[in-house]
Amino acid sequence: MLKQVAEGVLIHQSEFCQSNAVVVHGRAGVLLIDAGVQDFEMVCLANDLSEAAHTVVAGFSTHPHWDHLLWHDRFGAAPRYGTAGCAATVRDRLPDAGAKARVAGLIPPEIVEHVPLDLLGLITGLPAESTHVPWDGPPVRIVEHRGHAPGHAALLIEERGVLVAGDMLSDILIPMLDLSSADPIGDYLTALRLLEDLAAGADVLVPGHGSVGRAGQVRARIELDRAYVQAVRDGEVSTDPRIGGSATSGAGVHERQLQHLTGAAE
Repeated sequence: MLKQVAEGVLIHQSEFCQSNAVVVHGRAGVLLIDAGVQDFEMVCLANDLSEAAHTVVAGFSTHPHWDHLLWHDRFGAAPRYGTAGCAATVRDRLPDAGAKARVAGLIPPEIVEHVPLDLLGLITGLPAESTHVPWDGPPVRIVEHRGHAPGHAALLIEERGVLVAGDMLSDILIPMLDLSSADPIGDYLTALRLLEDLAAGADVLVPGHGSVGRAGQVRARIELDRAYVQAVRDGEVSTDPRIGGSATSGAGVHERQLQHLTGAAE
């Protein structure tokens, strides 16, 4: 079911890890950001849009992880965008016919049969100098970083005061570093500074996973993420309450990140 979070901006939340698909109303149709996860959920979203006489005129993937690269044929053949870095990463990771089988191996077994992979990752990379999503609707500003993944985008729906943060600033997930980066800690802290700048224009925060945050919570979540990353950097024990969360085995993610960073420093 669609839930309005600001004028002309709605979300549809998946059962999987509280994943948020974002719908933005435009003049001739809607922009669909991170379309969803399970087949029946995307069908439900498509039905809701159809009943309201809304056509999907553009899509956007915030970053190149499988759960943000999905699509359903019920959404139609609208252009689907991502940053140049996102699209390049998709090309590198999905280069052949066997790629979808490898992606299926990454999906939790309890939902894999419900995740449609036929249209996985069919996105167009926007020119590196692009500052906004190209569509006929309220301006959607793009800020690219690699705090969580290469080519990750934060989107600010400027006239609506909504910050779509992708897989950052969640109330249920600890910061998940891009461990393929040469400097995962530095990249994440840089991304948080960029989000801090965007937060000045945001009254509503929509994370990729978790609950929507309001104006007073945006900066609090930035500070919580920063405190976690700095504790990991400095070898301190983090007291982040999300470490014990069950959304994606927070404690397991935390331990893997510590092991990787400790090994990299040796």
